[in-house]
Amino acid sequence: MTGSERREAILDILDKSDRQVSGGALARRFSVSRQVIVQDIALLRAEGKPILSEARGYVLDRRDRERRSRVFKVYHTPEQACEEMNLIVDCGGRIEDVFVYHRVYGIIRAPMHIRSRLDVKRYQTEISGGKSSPLSGITSGYHYHTVTADREETLDIIQKELGEHGFLAKLQDYEPVDFRSAHSRQE
Repeated sequence: MTGSERREAILDILDKSDRQVSGGALARRFSVSRQVIVQDIALLRAEGKPILSEARGYVLDRRDRERRSRVFKVYHTPEQACEEMNLIVDCGGRIEDVFVYHRVYGIIRAPMHIRSRLDVKRYQTEISGGKSSPLSGITSGYHYHTVTADREETLDIIQKELGEHGFLAKLQDYEPVDFRSAHSRQE
């Protein structure tokens, strides 16, 4: 079994379980060390899987199951990043990730989990305090966010506000991911 297959199986076990599953039980199930399971859980979380660590093991955070999501292609200058993110959280959205499509490197994605203006401020402090730059810098400011919200209507409001503020960017035919559902079409 490959690591990817094991992580899929772990996710399936957690999804079907109505109680916490210990790291030791998972390690025995897959004949690996507990440390391998800890690494698998970290990789699954990095992919945005809502796994919580509890006193007696791991459990899926089912609160997010009812959340709706939409991908927005956006464009702005580095100075406008906080304005864009604050607009999204002020409308009731949560910025799950940022990713870019680079013609040479493909899709490069990073988790964000920004839920509030405080999270936006922390992001800004971290990005401006180091030698790092926003991921969108490698694509001249064009990037994507996966945004979640409790209702589809909230995502509609976010899309409208992003458009009115000039942040939405037109999808190109060469883009490899199909974001073109009825709600996410951006032209």
